[in-house]
Amino acid sequence: MTGIAIIGAGMVADVHVRALGENADLANIIGVAARNREKLEAFCAPRGLTTFPDADTLLHDERVEAVIVLTPPDARAHIVETCASLNKPLLMEKPIERTSAAAQALVERAEAADIPLGIVFQHRFRAASQALAARIAENAFGALTNAQIIAPWWRPQSYYDEPGRGTYARDGGGVLISQAIHTLDLAQTFTGPVAEVQALAATTRQHKMEAEDFVSAGLVFANGAVGALIATTANYPGTAESIVLDFEHAAIRLQSGVLDIFWHDGRTEQVGEPATTGGGADPMAFPHDWHAALQRDFLLAIREGRAPRVTARDALQTHRLIDAIMQSSREGKKITV
Repeated sequence: MTGIAIIGAGMVADVHVRALGENADLANIIGVAARNREKLEAFCAPRGLTTFPDADTLLHDERVEAVIVLTPPDARAHIVETCASLNKPLLMEKPIERTSAAAQALVERAEAADIPLGIVFQHRFRAASQALAARIAENAFGALTNAQIIAPWWRPQSYYDEPGRGTYARDGGGVLISQAIHTLDLAQTFTGPVAEVQALAATTRQHKMEAEDFVSAGLVFANGAVGALIATTANYPGTAESIVLDFEHAAIRLQSGVLDIFWHDGRTEQVGEPATTGGGADPMAFPHDWHAALQRDFLLAIREGRAPRVTARDALQTHRLIDAIMQSSREGKKITV
């Protein structure tokens, strides 16, 4: 049984607590710490969770063997440093940090301490995602020719009225690093890495915020395929993200947890069940099953002495892509990732 510390009591904390309930045979929650004491008490009291006065006190508790980090990215560096010095594995919500350079520094610190550092990209654990990854690994569809990556989400202004949200200082940006990072990560597990981008990022009239709420980009993948990205939180009322892939022998559509395969010879296949993903006004309108599966892999990785399926080193690829997209928009030219 692994003793877990949870750092952060924001919106996603409830999902992780419910997911840990599914993994009660592997882990128990020692306590929770957060910067906002009022939010911390309001979160822990109805769930019967123990509060700690600060993160350091919780991290140094000898019962804590692993840490789940749910803070905004501007609060990560000290936590990673402390866990590295205490030899305690971490599972962190995306993003790792606010820029790819800062993210890489945290990854290298964890690697130097030889502690697992996993990242919560839970969409990789959905049945349809895993089925598609397996078929691509078998080269069932032939070579990829083109791709469409679309995250047409909605967030009301009240979402961005929370202090720090949608700012570079706290979040590192807007829709790309806070929302579309999930879709970009998942898409690249199928397409391989992006090599070049040419992009436009903007803040629409829908929101008053510092960072972008709309991005469009042309993509050239390392394997020679081409693609397009649209990501926004200004698309009322918000719909599920989709990944559409054209291969030599079939077209693929992955949306709302359902994989549709359209073979060029006329056959069709479908895998998975529909599920919401938080694309509308309620960011938490999604099940906790995928988090539970990701947590379980992380906990078993600790027990078995292996790396988790989603490592922070893997996540750096998407961080670099986000930086390249934003640089392309600022400079108005094609950027090599």
